[in-house]
Amino acid sequence: MKIFDCFMYFDEDIVLDVRLNFLNDYVDKFIIVESEYNHKGEKRSPRFDINKFLKFKDKIIYILKKDTPKNIEPIKSSDNQDEVYRKSIFNAWKRENLQRNSILEGLKDVSLDDWILISDLDEIPNLSEINLKEFREKIILFKQDMMYYKFNLKLENFTWIGTKACKFKSLISPQWLRDVKSKKFGWWRFDTLLSKRKYQNTRFVENGGWHFSYLKTPEDIEKKLKSYLHHIDYDIDPLGIDKIKKVVSEKKAIYDLKVDQKQNKFGGKNQLIKVDNKQLPSYIFKNLEKFINWID
Repeated sequence: MKIFDCFMYFDEDIVLDVRLNFLNDYVDKFIIVESEYNHKGEKRSPRFDINKFLKFKDKIIYILKKDTPKNIEPIKSSDNQDEVYRKSIFNAWKRENLQRNSILEGLKDVSLDDWILISDLDEIPNLSEINLKEFREKIILFKQDMMYYKFNLKLENFTWIGTKACKFKSLISPQWLRDVKSKKFGWWRFDTLLSKRKYQNTRFVENGGWHFSYLKTPEDIEKKLKSYLHHIDYDIDPLGIDKIKKVVSEKKAIYDLKVDQKQNKFGGKNQLIKVDNKQLPSYIFKNLEKFINWID
């Protein structure tokens, strides 16, 4: 029984360094998928360089996607604001799905009982306190701390369900696993019998890892906001580099995860707290000098 750690890559080399080193003792293969297009549809140059991670060369399966998804909806000058928003989200979602589902191209030497972990790169599961190979549930959900800008700045009272896992025999697609509801449904919920998103046979992993969000310079944060899945939200309500710098310096979360709206998502309403370095992945704690610029 093997464990495959699978994720998309954009340019997050600092977090990738931590992920590979921290999970190396627990994972058999790392599947990394990069695309020649960002989620906004803009052409980009590939950034992944295996020479930076030669220690893991035999474990890494790297996939570069050069194509774009079908059924992209062109945005017309006659479209109203709501239609532009809908198409922008739909098209970005199609691009993200294509990139994430390309993980399947790397799952060649895999057995039915092998575990498949699906995450974004900056969502690092904590496998140090569990034995995944002993789990019997169909879906495993990792409860992760939400961190911003620095490894040790945390959004308090908020749990992020990032990494999800299942055995290969249960995997419909990587995007399917990503979309599984982050909830354990009761036995009386008969709708779970037909649903592909709602499951009774799930297990939550407490202290399940970290989501190191926006571990970037202010300039690179804005670059991400302009190109990721919800880029249209930033296009509608852009902060600008000066406000981004202010939010980061004030140690406030740039994105309000507690609201569901098209406007006023950005601006830094939630204060971050500093956590003890011992609460971080052991690789960071043991190499603090290496990450000195990313520790508050």
